[in-house]
Amino acid sequence: MMRVFLPASSGRAARAAAGLALLAALAGCGGGATPLTFDLAALPGQPRTTGAARSLVVSEPVGLQPMEADRIIVRERGGSLSFLGGGQWADRLPRLIQTRIIQSLENTGRLRSVSRPGDKIPSEYLLVSEIREFDIDSGSGEAVVDLSAKLIAEGTGRVVNARVFTARVPVPKVDAQTAATGLDAALSQVLGDLVRWVNAGR
Repeated sequence: MMRVFLPASSGRAARAAAGLALLAALAGCGGGATPLTFDLAALPGQPRTTGAARSLVVSEPVGLQPMEADRIIVRERGGSLSFLGGGQWADRLPRLIQTRIIQSLENTGRLRSVSRPGDKIPSEYLLVSEIREFDIDSGSGEAVVDLSAKLIAEGTGRVVNARVFTARVPVPKVDAQTAATGLDAALSQVLGDLVRWVNAGR
């Protein structure tokens, strides 16, 4: 199992060195086994109900450089981050999470429209978010998802509401399949809280 360790510090030089280390590791893995690809699930559809009929644009979440890739991350004791070998996400993590947020909100039937910024669909609110954690905590043996979110009124730029959503799911071991399953379960909890929060807003 190959891991590329990323220091807890987040300076420009450290990020650049981490990126070079990742490229070197990927180049060295060319002849190895193809990693398994894992997806994340949106919340299932719900019966359509009478709601606020608001429109919402969902921005792609931002995060530290390790979160920008499609790799499964392990947070080691001491705070260093490593990429878990043997598995990867079906897309870049921020784009994958953005897609599942949009689908989960659409599936409630409570909003008039849910779109991406590039869709150029007029909206009343913008949902911006940050991936604070999306990893396996090797010390506690948990899959951790920590997402901060802000609802911003289009036009005025006023922050209408803000909240941090966190979920922790125990994982029996640290391998690609178990890690992906645990992180998917933790994200499902976060999506449930996020969707209720968005739909409860006025």
